[in-house]
Amino acid sequence: MYPTALTQLARSNPFSAPLFALQKVEEPRQNLQGQRTRRLAAAAADEGDSCEFGSQKYFVLCGFGGILSCGTTHTAVVPLDLVKCRMQVDPDKYKSIANGFTVTVREDGVRGLAKGWAPTFIGYSMQGLCKFGFYEVFKVIYSDMLGEEKTYQWRTSLYLAASASAEFFADIALAPMEAVKVRIQTQPGYANTLRQCVPKMFAEEGLWAFYKGVVPLWMRQIPYTMMKFACFERTVEMLYKYVVPKPRSECSKPEQLVVTFVAGYIAGVFCAIVSHPADSVVSVLNKEKGSTAFQVLKRLGPKGVWKGLIARIIMIGTLTALQWFIYDSVKVYFRLPRPPPPEMPESLKKKLGLTE
Repeated sequence: MYPTALTQLARSNPFSAPLFALQKVEEPRQNLQGQRTRRLAAAAADEGDSCEFGSQKYFVLCGFGGILSCGTTHTAVVPLDLVKCRMQVDPDKYKSIANGFTVTVREDGVRGLAKGWAPTFIGYSMQGLCKFGFYEVFKVIYSDMLGEEKTYQWRTSLYLAASASAEFFADIALAPMEAVKVRIQTQPGYANTLRQCVPKMFAEEGLWAFYKGVVPLWMRQIPYTMMKFACFERTVEMLYKYVVPKPRSECSKPEQLVVTFVAGYIAGVFCAIVSHPADSVVSVLNKEKGSTAFQVLKRLGPKGVWKGLIARIIMIGTLTALQWFIYDSVKVYFRLPRPPPPEMPESLKKKLGLTE
């Protein structure tokens, strides 16, 4: 369907990293403008695959996997997210994670820890749809542009570019519900539910209330997502190469799941660190009226933007590991192609003198 290495049928492999293999195959000779015969890479496919890699069905189901992985996991950690946001906007009152939970339960009861669950679920489900679905789409597009050999050589850059492109659109989908969530969680008495908060915000500030945080979201989420995908993909590759004592094809599903979870957690730690300053700005910006991202950043200062980092590392590390597990589980359930880790094309090996 698509003339690229990533659009051939791919080998199914449960709970493994969404990487692609590169093996040399030859296409019929073409004479367009005197171009040389094009050699494309292809991945072998198992008979059990339910669709072609790169087909419309494949992308749709990847998007559905993103909805489940992001929507459910972010909703599950709403209490920790609530405390983290309150530590960012009112560090004098919420001095630590434990203190934040204690103060919140004392003032709002146990149910108060669930504030903002509805906008969290809706917003991050939409974000997951775009994040994972468009990542697969852009990975195919950019690989098609690069060609077989450069796809392998520049695979980290490909992961970074594809994830950044996907997150650009994902944040536009997330911004309205993120603004509502933060307003509910950080302004006691403003609104307790999604239905109360949305019309009130619109009446006070108009449509801008829901999108004024989109630029800080890009600042936070694009570096986060680039790290999330590139670090995960390369970590899985290195774990199987240097840590796991046998080839991935010989690993059982539980063993592959352990590798997926570990790689996801490692990626999540780095994600939290690179995106935390922007996350602090988003939390304060969505709480206040009339402020700009630059004003908030200047007021917080170098020290203030790192408030709540430990809580966010715990939250994001766990989230990222669980998201990759759920995403891979969806692919396994629907029998989607599971490409193996990337391998150097034979043509590149010959150029580098690695084979005769």
